[in-house]
Amino acid sequence: MKFIIKKVFPILLIIAFGLINAQNTPGSGPCGFGSFPPCAPAASPIDMYVYILAIIAIITIAFFAKKYKTQKI
Repeated sequence: MKFIIKKVFPILLIIAFGLINAQNTPGSGPCGFGSFPPCAPAASPIDMYVYILAIIAIITIAFFAKKYKTQKI
């Protein structure tokens, strides 16, 4: 019973919360057919932060690699 409460229940809550708050992409129709305009690539806000996230990841890895470097006896 403790396993279900500690492990399974939080996972189910996270999945349910994610499904409830998922956003739909608006569909206006097929792109480029008939009177519909040609498709434009969808812009996602994460595209602007990729370089910053990569730099932060490299700095974090370097920091923890230096902090937990194995010491010779």
